[in-house]
This record gives sequence, structure tokens and C-alpha cells, in this order.
Amino acid sequence: MAASRRRRPGRTTAIAAAAAAVALTGAALTGCGAVDRALDCVQTADSIADSVTDLQQAVENAANDPTQADESLTAIEKDLGKIGDRTDNADVNKAVDHLNKAVHNVRTAIRNGDRTPDITPVTDAAGELTKVCTP
Repeated sequence: MAASRRRRPGRTTAIAAAAAAVALTGAALTGCGAVDRALDCVQTADSIADSVTDLQQAVENAANDPTQADESLTAIEKDLGKIGDRTDNADVNKAVDHLNKAVHNVRTAIRNGDRTPDITPVTDAAGELTKVCTP
């Protein structure tokens, strides 16, 4: 049976509201390119937050489907690639690097047989990325 996916609509709504505020304020103050990059960062950070939630559930349900964690880690890595390709912001790049390292460590732990790896560094790094993507 597939694990149910819990989403946190409050967090998603808050991120979407922040993105809208950035878009409206930024359009008046800066060029469209900067606003688009900021909005991309916020949207991708939100997608990563969803993938981290999926990862948490996958680790909890590892006995039922051990491939779920790998799929969640792959989704996070894919989203990180999107952010890394679209920004030259040092803080964003640093947060992306931290999250990449945390994902790599969890993936290594799983490959080494750890059925319940500590994903706290992943959640912490995802939170850091969300902070630097949100104005």
C-alpha cells in the first residue's frame, strides 16, 4: 500500500504569499529577471519542502517500501539542480551545497543498510534554503 502524503497547506500558503509579495514589490523596484529568479527560488524551495516531507514519510515507512526514500532524495536533488542553475546568489548557493551534502549523507546511510537514517540535517538544510529564498 502506498504511504499517504501529508502536505502542510499553511507552509505552502505562506510561501506562496511571500512569493506573490516579492513579485509585486520586486516588479516595481527591479527588473523582471530578478523577480523571476526570486520566484523560481521560492517555488523550488517549496517543492523541496514537499520532497522533504515525502522523505520523512518514506523513512517512517521504510519497511513497507524502501525505494520511497531513494525517490524522495532524487526529487530533492533534481530541485536543487534547478536552483543552482538559476542563481548567482552566494547565500542560496551555500544553502544548496549544504542540502546536497545532507542528501548525499542520507543516501549513503541508506546504501550502507541504515533503514532509519537521521534526516535532521536534510530538514535543517531545507529550512535554511527556504529562509534564503524568502525575502
